[in-house]
Amino acid sequence: MATDVLIPKLGMTMTEGTLAEWMIPDGAEVKAGQILYHLETEKIEFDVEAESDGTVAHLVPAGTTLPPGALVGYVLAPGETRPIAPTPSALPGIGASPAQQEVRPVQQSSGAGGGVASPIARRLAGEAGLDLASVTGSGPGGRITEADVRAALSSTPAPPAPEARQASTAEVLASPLARKLAQSLRVDLALVRGTGPGGRITQEDVEAAASAAPPAPASVPPQRGLPGTIVPMRAMRKVIAERMHASLREMAQLTMAMEVVMDDAVKLRGQLIEEWASQSIRPSYTDLVIKAVAKSLVLHPRLNARVTAAGIELEPTIAIGMAVALDEGLVVPVVRDADYATLREIAAETTRLAEAARSGKLAMDDMAGQTFSVTALGMAGIDFFTPIINPPNVAILGVGRVHDGTAWVGNLPVRRQVMTLSLTVDHRAVDGAPGAAFLNEVRALLESPYRLLI
Repeated sequence: MATDVLIPKLGMTMTEGTLAEWMIPDGAEVKAGQILYHLETEKIEFDVEAESDGTVAHLVPAGTTLPPGALVGYVLAPGETRPIAPTPSALPGIGASPAQQEVRPVQQSSGAGGGVASPIARRLAGEAGLDLASVTGSGPGGRITEADVRAALSSTPAPPAPEARQASTAEVLASPLARKLAQSLRVDLALVRGTGPGGRITQEDVEAAASAAPPAPASVPPQRGLPGTIVPMRAMRKVIAERMHASLREMAQLTMAMEVVMDDAVKLRGQLIEEWASQSIRPSYTDLVIKAVAKSLVLHPRLNARVTAAGIELEPTIAIGMAVALDEGLVVPVVRDADYATLREIAAETTRLAEAARSGKLAMDDMAGQTFSVTALGMAGIDFFTPIINPPNVAILGVGRVHDGTAWVGNLPVRRQVMTLSLTVDHRAVDGAPGAAFLNEVRALLESPYRLLI
C-alpha cells in the first residue's frame, strides 16, 4: 500500500510550508529514514524523511507552497503502480478546515531496531551509525526521542571516520545550509570532510573548505545581479516582509535611545570568558543585555505584554527572543525564563540557539513564545538603529557596538567604552516615560554589571 507523503504541521501556528527541494528524484528508490524533501516554513527549515521503503512518486514540483496535511507525493511499495494523482482541490489539507488538517493521521515508522522513533531521532541515529534497537525510548508508548538518541550517543564511542566518501553530492550527508553555501561558493561537498554527527557536513566545514581552496581563475568574472533580475521571496523572506510591514502599519511605534558606559561590563565579560573557557562558554555583550532586560522586565511588566481586543495582556513569563541573521533572513530563537536563568546559563543557551539557527537545526519549540526581543547590530559596526517590533510583542531593544567614547570628570575628558541602546515601544501599550524608565534600569544594570550575577 502506498504511503502518503504530506506537509507536516510543525507547531500550532504553522499555516503553510514550501516544498523547497526534492532530495529523492521522482521514480527513485528510498529507504525509511532518508530525507525525502526539504521543507521551508515561516520560521524554520525542516528535512522531511521517508516513513517506509519504496519508490518515490512526486505529486507537486519543488517550490510549491501548501498548508499542513497537504499530500505532495507517495512512497510506493515494491510492484505497486502509481495512484491516480488527485486534483489540487482534492489534495488533503487544501481547502480543508484547520481542524480537519490537524486530525489527519500521519504514519509512524519503526526505527532500525523496530522501536517507534521520531523522524529527528531516526535521522540522528542514522547519521551516527547508531542501532535504534539499542536505545530505550522515553516518549509516549516507548517512542524514541531525539534526547534518547543523544543520550545513547554520549555513552557510545564515536564511530571511525569513513575512509572514502561517495562522489555524488546528493548522497553526501550535509545540512541544508551547508548545501546552499557549498553551491554559492562552488565547493564540491564530496571533497569536504564533515565534523558533525556521523560525518555530517556543517556550514563551518564548507566555509573552511572554501577558505582553503585556491582562488578562482582571474578570467572568471564574479557573478553580479543584472538590472531587471528578480530575486524570489522565499518562505522566510516573504513572511519577514509581511510581518514587518504589518508591524509598522498596525502599531504606533516610538523609538528612544540611551548611551551606556560599558567599562565595568567589558571587564566583567573578559573575566567570565577566562573563567568559563573550560566549559566552552563565551559570554557576549548581548548575553549581558539579555540578562539586564530580563531583570528590568520584572520591574516594568508593561513592556512584557501584548495588545489584545480585551486590552493590554501582561505575559505570565519572560521569554527573550534573540535575533539571529541568516542569508535567508532573520530568525528569532527564544531564551525562556530568562529572569530565572543565570548569566552562565543564558550564555550557554544563546550559543546553542545561534549554532542551531546557522546549521538549520532549530526546532519549533526554540522559536515559540517570545515576549520581548533583543536584536544586535554591533558586530556589523552599527552604533544606532531603529528596531521594528516583532508582533505580538509591544517592545524590542536594539544593541549597538561597544566603542570608544568620552566622559567628563570635572574639566577633564576621560576615555570610556560606550554602547547605544535603542528601545522601540508600541505607544498603544507603553508611553514614553515608562519606556524611558525601563531603559534607565537596563542601563543601570549594565553599568553595575555585578548585579547581573545575583
